[in-house]
Amino acid sequence: MTARIPVIDLGLALSADAPEELLASAREAAEQVGIIQVVNHGVPEELIDDFHDRIGRILALPRREKAGLASPTGHPYRGWRQWPDDFGRLELERFNIGQFDSADDARAAGLPEEYAGLYAHANVWPPQEPGLKEVAGLYHDASVGVAERVLELYARVLGVPLSTFPISGRPYYTSFVVNDYPTWTHDDSERDEDKLLLLEHADGSALTVLHQRGDYAGLQGQAPDGGWIPVPIVPGALQVFSGHILAKWTNGRLRPGRHRVVAGGTVTRRSTGVFWHPSLDTVIEPLAPFVGDEGTDHEPTLLWDQAKGQVEEYLQVFGRPDQIAAWREGRPYVAELAEA
Repeated sequence: MTARIPVIDLGLALSADAPEELLASAREAAEQVGIIQVVNHGVPEELIDDFHDRIGRILALPRREKAGLASPTGHPYRGWRQWPDDFGRLELERFNIGQFDSADDARAAGLPEEYAGLYAHANVWPPQEPGLKEVAGLYHDASVGVAERVLELYARVLGVPLSTFPISGRPYYTSFVVNDYPTWTHDDSERDEDKLLLLEHADGSALTVLHQRGDYAGLQGQAPDGGWIPVPIVPGALQVFSGHILAKWTNGRLRPGRHRVVAGGTVTRRSTGVFWHPSLDTVIEPLAPFVGDEGTDHEPTLLWDQAKGQVEEYLQVFGRPDQIAAWREGRPYVAELAEA
């Protein structure tokens, strides 16, 4: 059977009379690729458009003006930043929004003092777009709702109660990222591997809810045989990736969605992702219905142990010396691009 990334009518799939072939399609994609597209997902199109229009105006600002929207403390997951490749060419621009604006907001939401420290570095809200904060909050919450509904779908196709998954704690742990990929001129004979803007990876979340805009299928998901499947831009659709947490919960039955982005098209490609995790005090381990007599090779891990070192781990792997220095000294960092 050829692996594919189906478009799932989420409302229909969760209904009492969902067609068996629709449920089978969702299950096969979750087991083989770890990516589905969903429509009839409950997120108003006007909200998606409003958020993308607002963040688009920010990302279209002159570069010098955007530099003022970098994290004032050099935090890699707050505010605007740009990322060049090894030749100084722009690979992507990114705008990150933390789950809470401050440690005080995190405490008010019920996070213990230890967890609240994750939000000691404030979000950066562009003064050029005063309504962005409110709209981003609505968009974030709607995306979390989609993740919850897709997990309900996966529980259904796996034949387990939704309560099997340890998601009763609040608040969930999320992150929110907008990626802008520039247009690159390439020869048609070039391999996709030679024009990657985002290297292949699977997310560390339980589920990631994405919205993509552009004029080409630059997002690709990996098939079981190692090949790559383009994820077409379907009007109104959201893309949902299974992450490592969901794969671990199901003892590997559901595959983490490995994906990458290749250059192309005639307009800037944009994607918005909300990375959804359970609460920070959750122990991540294979769940009983998915562990047979043979047991499991997965060791239990506390989500907080992963989250608290996320910035340092990222910088150790991907950080450049000047970026790491800025973080250590608590000052803004803006990567330099080549002149041409």
